[in-house]
Amino acid sequence: MAALGWLTPRRRSATARSVLAGEAAAEAARKSAHDTPDTAAQEGPQPASSEQPEPTTEPAATAEPTEPAEPTESAAPEFPVVGDEKAAAFFDLDNTVMQGAALFHFGRGLYKRHFFRKRELVRFAWQQAWFRLAGVEDPEHMQDARDSALSIVKGHRVSELMSIGEEIYDEYMAERIWPGTRALAQAHLDAGQKVWLVTAAPVETATIIARRLGLTGALGTVAESIGGVYTGKLVGEPLHGPAKAEAVRALAAAENLDLTRCAAYSDSANDIPMLSIVGHPYAVNPDAHLRKHARERGWRLRDYRTGRKAARVGIPAAAGVGALAGGAAAAVALHRRRH
Repeated sequence: MAALGWLTPRRRSATARSVLAGEAAAEAARKSAHDTPDTAAQEGPQPASSEQPEPTTEPAATAEPTEPAEPTESAAPEFPVVGDEKAAAFFDLDNTVMQGAALFHFGRGLYKRHFFRKRELVRFAWQQAWFRLAGVEDPEHMQDARDSALSIVKGHRVSELMSIGEEIYDEYMAERIWPGTRALAQAHLDAGQKVWLVTAAPVETATIIARRLGLTGALGTVAESIGGVYTGKLVGEPLHGPAKAEAVRALAAAENLDLTRCAAYSDSANDIPMLSIVGHPYAVNPDAHLRKHARERGWRLRDYRTGRKAARVGIPAAAGVGALAGGAAAAVALHRRRH
């Protein structure tokens, strides 16, 4: 019932809350990027997996030739355009850049550090398994995860969670980056464009991932903090759906970008508002609704999941789900042996 109570005011003033969340995300993203402007360049992109990355000369070259319904790329102009300072790229995170949901991986890392109990881990594992099996976001699951995360971090220092987030990235996220999507992002960087993550995950987590991948920065959900300590409240609402579009608009205005020359990439129909405001929308690992929507509008599609069945219906390879379930079971079993 707590989630229902939270959703009620959101329905009454969705636009105002979305704008507030978007503006807060844009402000946090620019501050983070400007505070450490040379960090990504100094560190360079961090290894995501042992797989060889796809060629990065042009994103269009990575399209699947076996998708007859997708538009052909041969007549398309060069993209991204080298040296176009009015252009940038915006990437959704969960299931677009990274397999699974960043918030759930973050929760697993916090559990390992005794931030919460076993039953919360089991719930996180179940929601993550559902997310990967269905290939779409369940609003109730996502809201439950966000409420849990806010209650868990309340009273903790922002600097503490940032430090822990670095460790969690190495433990749970680095090996889950899609090489194909990473190659798309690198093509924009090589063209001299800025590249931003746009996600409902906490901005601190998103910023860590962006920096590790050598990206410009990240737009994410902003949790309120006073004196460097989390209060357990959000600024606006989670950066989800329309709020993502508002964040991209706010950042584009601040960075003097032309959205008709920008690109956006996402796997979810929830991000249609964001995809619709740029001149170059891409559906990456799309759910069924987004795939249909993209085809109807001639948007480009990319699918980096394993197996044709996964590509057609949005279900990941059985091995991936088995590994996830096994990992969750192992974590619970280990906890039981230790206690």
